[in-house]
Amino acid sequence: MKRSSPSEKQKGAIVGFFDRLKKGLTKTRENFTHNIERLIIGYADIDDELIDDLEETLLMADVGVKTTETLIAAVRRGIKQKEIRTPEDLIPFLEKEIVQILESGENTFHMAEQGTTVLLVVGTNGVGKTTTIGKLSAYYRRQGKSVLLAAADTFRAAAIDQLEIWGKRADAQVIKHGEGSDPAAVVFDAMQAAKARNIDIVIVDTAGRLQTKSNLMQELEKIYRVIGREIPGAPHETLLVLDAGTGQNAISQAELFTQAAPVSGVVLTKLDGTAKGGVTIGIKSQLSIPIKWIGVGEGMDDLRPFHAEDFVSALFVKRADETEE
Repeated sequence: MKRSSPSEKQKGAIVGFFDRLKKGLTKTRENFTHNIERLIIGYADIDDELIDDLEETLLMADVGVKTTETLIAAVRRGIKQKEIRTPEDLIPFLEKEIVQILESGENTFHMAEQGTTVLLVVGTNGVGKTTTIGKLSAYYRRQGKSVLLAAADTFRAAAIDQLEIWGKRADAQVIKHGEGSDPAAVVFDAMQAAKARNIDIVIVDTAGRLQTKSNLMQELEKIYRVIGREIPGAPHETLLVLDAGTGQNAISQAELFTQAAPVSGVVLTKLDGTAKGGVTIGIKSQLSIPIKWIGVGEGMDDLRPFHAEDFVSALFVKRADETEE
């Protein structure tokens, strides 16, 4: 999906978010890029010991075993092809490789060509799922779109109440039933309301945890059937919310949910409070699921569409440049 030419006001917002992204990735940068910087200072030449130390550094940064193997293989290939001649060449080489990983495959955010766009949001309790839905609502409301929220996590009264609070904050409509009611019935009513009110965006909250994987699958399958029957082609996106702070556990959660639902993209939250942001690379590399949104703070504006080059640029800010700021 191409970015439209931003207005001056939008340019300011983009720059502002990039600054927040850089600040939000401080802990990850210290655990990732700066450790690599410190590593290469101790080597005059490229040798097997340096590569072994680099491999350990990547593993410690929560990039993941498989992704680390991929990056180390690329480094060895780069050395053989003379793209890497000195230890100092490693950082720009890794920067380029990580951008390629994050940009690979199909990363388009899908919207309905006309009528209502439906976003189905899944994820375990505690990852910031409902908060993410609220921030997504605010994002689309700022674009002038009408938004309706479906409170289909009926297993927890607190989830319904929280969604209502976010709906008021974001000026989004909310469709809800009582605690313990059928989630698919809530979704049905939301689809009917969306069509009757000509709503632009419907965002569906779902239960964060059911007793077994089979229960989760059955519940989501039922919701999918209702959405697809009422609005053909929907849901247009199934977004899995993951907490970056859980590191490799986020990948385990992603594996579970991809078995239960056709996840089209990941929303990675809480990047500002963790040193484990390297998991961003692992999610895309290991599971081939695109990161579509990232959260770097508590503010309403701190959730934005993910752009690989911006993320990697913020990740690879040099220590000297950080000090100057």
